[in-house]
Amino acid sequence: VQLQASGGGLVQPGGSLRLTCVASGRTFSPGAMAWFRQAPGKEREFVAAIRWSDNNRYYEDSVKGRFTISRDNAKNTVFLQMNSLNPEDTAIYYCAATVRSYISSLLRVGTHYDYWGQGTQVTVSS
Repeated sequence: VQLQASGGGLVQPGGSLRLTCVASGRTFSPGAMAWFRQAPGKEREFVAAIRWSDNNRYYEDSVKGRFTISRDNAKNTVFLQMNSLNPEDTAIYYCAATVRSYISSLLRVGTHYDYWGQGTQVTVSS
């Protein structure tokens, strides 16, 4: 299974970006997909996840109300719409996928994911 992330870039504070992650693989059936991010000098952190079985979505507190995770079932694709961006959102954003339908607490932990994309840089600066 390969994950291809795209959509990052440079945006001014208050602006928006939409990230896309496409999962490809002959027999891949997602249990959940997620976005994580890693800022310079910081550890990787959970951003958002979506579970395929019930479409439940989970967010890190600092992005609630600003970011929206969504999916396209037919294309095994997940999106992250990011609005009201601020400089603290600057990071490399990674998409991840698992074949398991974990409970929410486990979906927030990166070690529970089976596949990772290459990352896309998001820079928020004036």
